[in-house]
Amino acid sequence: MSVDQQPEVQADGIILTEVAAKKVSDLAASEGEEGLALRISVAPGGCSGLRYQLALDDRDLEGDIEKEWYGVKVVTDRMSAPYLSGATIDFVDTIQQQGFTIDNPNAGGSCACGDSFH
Repeated sequence: MSVDQQPEVQADGIILTEVAAKKVSDLAASEGEEGLALRISVAPGGCSGLRYQLALDDRDLEGDIEKEWYGVKVVTDRMSAPYLSGATIDFVDTIQQQGFTIDNPNAGGSCACGDSFH
């Protein structure tokens, strides 16, 4: 099966779509640094309690959970992993919206702007 035909792959409960992986790959290439991964975490903040954080990162931190799919290395810390289990990370590029989206079954609700969850 070719990379283009791979189904979405679940890694430690986080699902990264092929479209999101391609966007991460493009962003990492534009940074001009080798070994960049997508780091996904949650942190206190926003009006609903927790906020997602996505960043390109070259650090290897103790306790990180890391996997690779569609050629993209994705890391999350052990504290954030339970909040992200089953979450699907996608990238949307339409007239109405552009950016990464996170569909998280663990979120009991979110604020009106969608920036944070609880």
